[in-house]
Amino acid sequence: MSALAIKRVDRLVGFSVLGSLLTVWLVLTGFDAVTQLLRQLGYVGKNGFTTMDAVVYVLVTVPRRLYEMFIFAAVIGGLLSLGGLAGTGELTALRAAGMSRLRIALSAVGVIAVLIVGVVVLGETAAPWGDQKAQAMQLRMRTANLGMVGNGLWARDGDRMVNARSTLIRQVEGRSAIQLEDVRVFTFTPDGRLERLEWAKSADHHGRQWTLHDVQTSTLDEKGVHVTGEASVPWDSSLNPQLLEQSVIQPQYLPMRSLHRNMRYLEANGQNPGAYAVAFWGRALYPLNALVLVLCAMPFAFGALRSGGLGKRLFVGILLAIGWYFLQKAMVNFGTVYGVPPLLANLLPAVVLGGTAWLYFRRRL
Repeated sequence: MSALAIKRVDRLVGFSVLGSLLTVWLVLTGFDAVTQLLRQLGYVGKNGFTTMDAVVYVLVTVPRRLYEMFIFAAVIGGLLSLGGLAGTGELTALRAAGMSRLRIALSAVGVIAVLIVGVVVLGETAAPWGDQKAQAMQLRMRTANLGMVGNGLWARDGDRMVNARSTLIRQVEGRSAIQLEDVRVFTFTPDGRLERLEWAKSADHHGRQWTLHDVQTSTLDEKGVHVTGEASVPWDSSLNPQLLEQSVIQPQYLPMRSLHRNMRYLEANGQNPGAYAVAFWGRALYPLNALVLVLCAMPFAFGALRSGGLGKRLFVGILLAIGWYFLQKAMVNFGTVYGVPPLLANLLPAVVLGGTAWLYFRRRL
């Protein structure tokens, strides 16, 4: 075939994949958003949470839902589009004209590769921003004494105000524990005058009590400011660690720069980065996983699906996407339990799928 004919074929396959993918993407994201909206409507009236708050909550989380649903939409949309071309005999015509299965599959994957650039940008910008806004709304709905603003977490603790620049989740003896970083505790007199300021590098909760680490205390009185320092001190605080844990944006929703910063902080303090490392490599390998999964799904469009209908192609697409999801989760959990590096645990599903696709196309060029 001439170069011009190949370009026309690319456009034929590309537009077919694009149309199916966008349709499936919209349906999946819309269904997920409506389901979440119904859940949020159940909180209306709690601590001033209104119907408009529920709508805004869902709207600001749409970018993250688009990011999560793209990989499923790519698989299902790719199968539907090439399956449709197979059903009309166009794939047979392309094969008769000399195009290999791999060449046709790459035309479909190329469109998805272009789209995934925008999806990755969305996942690193609008999606984390929206999740932070949604998390702040949820905190206001759960309690009036806790809130998230631009400079971290703020909480009212009796006659004190507490500010933490960031909150982290770390693993302690196989369970998650909350840790506050860069903590400031402001103590006020009954007439509202600042009486005491405590700054701590970090604070964590052990059993029933909080502990401040690397503490610098400034006390204000008529004689001036008195500063003392201690390695660690017990902190008599009524802050609920379970509620604080709910205030932490889940690692898989954080941008890669925040995940990397949290990893570096935990590693510098001799702690296991745990969920942050898993999420970081999951985000880093997201484009590779998406492209390999779609490429691995393409063989179904060349075989029995030529005589199958929409329902069959949709079923195979959903089954493959769900299978990949559980395979990846199983590999990551296996790696966490047995100490496999997060990079390898996240890369292994892509290697398995890529090897499967390579064997197929090698035999059927």
